[in-house]
Amino acid sequence: MRAWRVTTLGEPAGALTLDVVATPSPAPGEVLLRVAAVAANFPDVLLARGHYQVKPELPFIPGVECSGTIAAVGEGVTGLEVGDRVVAAKIGVLAEYAVVPAAAVQKIPDALTDLAAAGLTIAYQTAWFALHRRAQLRSGEWLLVHAAAGGVGAATVQLGAAAGARVIGVVGSEAKAAVARAAGAEHVVIRGVDDIAASVREITSGHGADVVFDPVGGDAFAASTRCIAFEGRIVVIGFASGEIPTIAASHTLVKNYGVLGLYWGLYQERYPDLVAAAHADLMRLSAEGAIDPVIDHVVPFDRAPEALTALASGATVGRVVVAVGTGETGTGGTGTGEMGSTGADA
Repeated sequence: MRAWRVTTLGEPAGALTLDVVATPSPAPGEVLLRVAAVAANFPDVLLARGHYQVKPELPFIPGVECSGTIAAVGEGVTGLEVGDRVVAAKIGVLAEYAVVPAAAVQKIPDALTDLAAAGLTIAYQTAWFALHRRAQLRSGEWLLVHAAAGGVGAATVQLGAAAGARVIGVVGSEAKAAVARAAGAEHVVIRGVDDIAASVREITSGHGADVVFDPVGGDAFAASTRCIAFEGRIVVIGFASGEIPTIAASHTLVKNYGVLGLYWGLYQERYPDLVAAAHADLMRLSAEGAIDPVIDHVVPFDRAPEALTALASGATVGRVVVAVGTGETGTGGTGTGEMGSTGADA
């Protein structure tokens, strides 16, 4: 089979090579997937650079989530059969075939396309756990979403709106504001143009944001602490800005807010039953049309590093998807077309 492998650490364009390697066989408790599509994720970029918290030995196959079809089932696996269409999340799926633990696999309905399904695990699961498990978001609350036109940000906007929250999106350009609005943001603040904290206080008539979703860190986190509501919750997802902020414990005390961390991968590792429950809810919302993955563009498998380069540039909205074994082309979510265009970083 063909597989993209990181053979030297660096930027994706120089770090990855397309190699022919042996097709793996599933061990007990595993399944072999015929990969259909792979969604590019920022951890792929960090893996190529050697900056991710997990550091596989060189050479290794990147790619952390995909859609596909089960081609073989290992000993002891129940509930999954050859031919099932599924999504999976595990490092090593940027290849024509991939072996993954059965616990990391979820079935998908026939109505969901391979391209849309490829990006429906990590972004939407992260958003779901952040809003519902960590922040306990309630209908009618104000939700502030940073990088609201990015893959995980747009997913969070959609899920927040579906939960009845009043969503304020922060984006990097006017072009991306349209993407956030289409995803369900009631108000949009443009970073670098608007004062984020002042804008949130004005929009909410002084109340502030009840829940903040922050995958950016740095100045975004600092702005959030200046406009967080009484008993508000800031959920820290990552540090796309490259700056890890310092939390002033005294400030959380005098303003009565909480800072919560979320690393979704730990749930798949420790509580796969919760991941399965979240997946079932996401499939329900997808069937109802409440969520629809935003896809910036699709890249063919033999040009996969371009997807990671585009993602690293910050010039995309929603997801960039690598078409591996699917006949689908073009953009769009569950068949509805684009929800935006490229622009500045989310």
